[in-house]
Amino acid sequence: MYKQLKVKTIKTQLPEKKGLLVNEKYIKIGRDCFISSSAILGHKSLSNLGKPDARISLGFGSYVLSGAVIYEGARIGKHAIIGHNAVIREHTVIGQRVCFWNNAFIDYNSHIGSNVKIHYNTYVAPGTIIEDDVFLGPGVVFANVIHPGCKFLKKCMKGPVIKKGAQVGANVTVNPYVTIGEKAIIGSGSVVTKNIPKGCFAYGNPAVVKGSIYALKCKTAITNEPYKK
Repeated sequence: MYKQLKVKTIKTQLPEKKGLLVNEKYIKIGRDCFISSSAILGHKSLSNLGKPDARISLGFGSYVLSGAVIYEGARIGKHAIIGHNAVIREHTVIGQRVCFWNNAFIDYNSHIGSNVKIHYNTYVAPGTIIEDDVFLGPGVVFANVIHPGCKFLKKCMKGPVIKKGAQVGANVTVNPYVTIGEKAIIGSGSVVTKNIPKGCFAYGNPAVVKGSIYALKCKTAITNEPYKK
């Protein structure tokens, strides 16, 4: 399937120093990166077979752990951590200091900001926009198709928009075209079908706004204001 399969030594102080690089000349790796020997960088998508390769870049000081796959055209900033078996599809743009836990799947043409944490077994649909400082709990699913199976679905696919500082709890589903506002909080297990305003907390199926995050109290009594303006 590939004309060029090479193993290249990556500068690192860790014992494991090799990663499988596909079409190596199109890959730019910053200094002091660690890439597991079972990770793959520059994987080609089936839709782009026979087309020119797209360059990928990995910022300095990044870690790509065992089983991770980064497709061609992906651009990842410095100090990223790509967990075991995580997948980053083609033409995704990712900022600095991101952390993707094991089995996170970032689909193609997504845009992800800096200081973003995406937990285990989370799926980010194509075309999703995630701004800086967002947290996604384990098992979160984003959708981008309104009518699955419709012959026109490619013309109207659009993933959610997650604004800066929003926090999404475990096992939340977010529907296409939905915007979750800045610093909003979504309770675990919710299904978000409508926009959530900034600074609000919401939960349920479907998710309903319950109030301002600034009115929330800490059940452990460690602080009276877990979220400050």
